Parts: sequence; C-alpha cells; structure tokens
Amino acid sequence: MSTTSLVKGTALPASAPLPWSGLLALSTAAFTAVLTELLPAGLLPRMAPALGVSEARIGFLVTGYAVASFAAAIPLTALLRGLPRRPVLVGTLLGFAVSNAVVALCSSYALTFAARLVAGCAGGTLWAMLAGCAARMVPPERRGRAIAVVLAGITLALSLGVPAGTALAGAVGWRTAFGVLAAVAVLLVGWTHARVPGFPGEAPHARVPLARVAAMPGVPAVLSVTLFLLVGHQVMYTYVAPFAAHAGFGRTGLVLLLFGAATVVGIWITGVLVDRRPRAALLGALGLCAAVMPTLGLAAGVPGVLPVSVALWGLAFGGAPTLIQTALVDVSGPERADVATSLQTTVYNAGIAVGSLTGGVVLSGPGAGALPWTALPLIAAALTVVALNRRNAFPSGRHSS
Repeated sequence: MSTTSLVKGTALPASAPLPWSGLLALSTAAFTAVLTELLPAGLLPRMAPALGVSEARIGFLVTGYAVASFAAAIPLTALLRGLPRRPVLVGTLLGFAVSNAVVALCSSYALTFAARLVAGCAGGTLWAMLAGCAARMVPPERRGRAIAVVLAGITLALSLGVPAGTALAGAVGWRTAFGVLAAVAVLLVGWTHARVPGFPGEAPHARVPLARVAAMPGVPAVLSVTLFLLVGHQVMYTYVAPFAAHAGFGRTGLVLLLFGAATVVGIWITGVLVDRRPRAALLGALGLCAAVMPTLGLAAGVPGVLPVSVALWGLAFGGAPTLIQTALVDVSGPERADVATSLQTTVYNAGIAVGSLTGGVVLSGPGAGALPWTALPLIAAALTVVALNRRNAFPSGRHSS
C-alpha cells in the first residue's frame, strides 16, 4: 500500500499528522451549507409575516434550495472541473455569503427565493468537492478519517446547528441569524484560502467523460447503495413524529435528540474504523439499521424500545454516509472524486425526495405502523449490494490509489 500522497507537488508521509486546520475549514463549510439549507424550516412563523407570505411559501425556500442543489450538482461540477479547486471552493462560499446577506436584508419574497436558488447551486457544487479535497490532503491510508472529519460538519449541523440557529433567531431575530451565517461564510473564505491546498483542476487530456465515470467499476454499486439507504432512511425519518405518536411515545423532541446525539457517536466510531475495516464497518452499520426496522415494527409500543431503537438507528446511520462516500472516492480516484460525488449528490437528493414521498403515501394509506416495514426491504437491498460487491466497490481493505 502506498505510503505517500501528493500535496502541492510534495510527498506527504503516511505518518504525518492530519492537516486539521484545512479539514476543519471544509467541515465548517459543510456545517454552514446544511444550516443555510435548513434554517428556514425552523423559522416559518417568524419569516412569514416579515415577507408577507404564508408559512407554506416559506417552506418553499427549503424546497427551492434542494431543487437547485439537485439540478446544479452535475452540470456545474462538469463545467468547473478544469479550474483550480480552491477558487471554486471560495466561489461557493461567497455564494452562501451573498445569499444569506440578501435573505437577512431584503423584504421581497421573490428576491429571497432567488437568493435561495443561488445558495442551492453553491451547495450542489460544494458537496461535489468536499470529499475529493479531503482525500487529496492526506495519504490514501488516512483518506477515510479525513473524509469523516469533513462530513462531521453535516452531523453537527443537523444535531446541534439547526436547533442552535433556531434558538439564536428567537433571541436576536431571524434576520440577524442569517446575517451571522453570511459573516461565517465570509470568514470561511479567508480560512479556506489560507489552509486548504491549491489543488489543480483536471487537465483537458485527463478528463474522463461523465458517463465513463458513472460506469467505472464499483461506482454504480456505490450509487445504488446510496439510493437504497436514503430512500429507506427517509421513509422513517421524515415521519418519525407520527410514528412516535402511533407507538404512544409523544415526546418527538426527545426522539430527535436521541437520534442526533447518536449520529455524533456514530461518526466518531466511523472515523476510527473507516481506514482499518471499511467493509466490516459498513456491513455492521447497514445491518444494524436493518435490524432496527422490524424491532420498531413489532415492539415500538413496548416501554423503552422506541428510544433505544432510535438511538441505535442514529448510531448506525451516523457513520454510513462517510463509509459510502469514502468507498466512492476509492473507486473513482481522488482526481475524479468531484465528478463522482456530484453524481452521488444528485442520487442522495433523489433518495430524500423519493423516501419522503413514499413515506407520505404509506402514512396516508396503511398508516404509521407500516413505515418500518416499508423501510426494511430498501435498507436490506443496500446491505445486499455491499455484501455482493466485495471486489470492486466495497473491499475489506483500502485502495491505495
């Protein structure tokens, strides 16, 4: 296995310490992107009167961001793949800064919505870059841990950032909260410029067409695992409140807190295991997710079962995205990771949309009790794909490319 990696044209020993400052800059960028995307969802009653629209239309600010991110990830990544990575990364951060500043200052819903579309495009581009940048900052033997550090920003944003941002908006006003997000993005520009290496883009002669990246050995398997897991997860997670009520556990806030706290632990455990036992860790995470679903389906009403099951679910799901994305970077190679990850970003968002829609149909038909049984075969399908693709997509050891 290789013992060096190239950063700024110099060999980086495998024993060198992680470039914490650069990795934390990328992690903070992920944190900022998630908070930018989801903060309006917690501020519907406050933003609606100020913009003169209904709460439902404020909710569309989250929808618009997600749609723009979904639509922009592949074409923008393909368009920008030849440019140096650091200026593109700085450009996405400036997009967040401008968007959040506009939201903080303007009273026009139309302009606010347009600003959210800009942020969504920036988000789609950012997600395609983060794992590839992290992978190129470290030797192959430490690639998984570097990606885990960066993606921890997502977990922290979901478990701590969104509640804290909502609380800040309640204390100082929602416009100030978006103003703080804009300021953080500006500060991140300087941090990123100083601490993230200036990796080159792909040379014209080295660019692999998008279709060929999608067809590379292992890539379809990784993308299918992403889709199956996200659809199955979202079927349950989107409707965890009505499921908890169905089980006679009315404290939805506690359920979400348990899930969020467990995901933090899960990503920490993943950081320890991802470079040593990536296949075993992913099989364990998916197996635990799959085992939780029939437990919820059969015994969620038994005292103590629901909170314990949700905590185990969060523990397993917390590390799964890091393990899957690390596998994708391994099979595509760090130089093509931006393009491969743009495909995964699109699949990820599609999984969220399909899972939420499927869960809603089930909730309106068979009811909340059928949600875990709907999620189970999807998660089991993800587990099966991993089990059957040991050679190309999910090997026991780490690739050294």
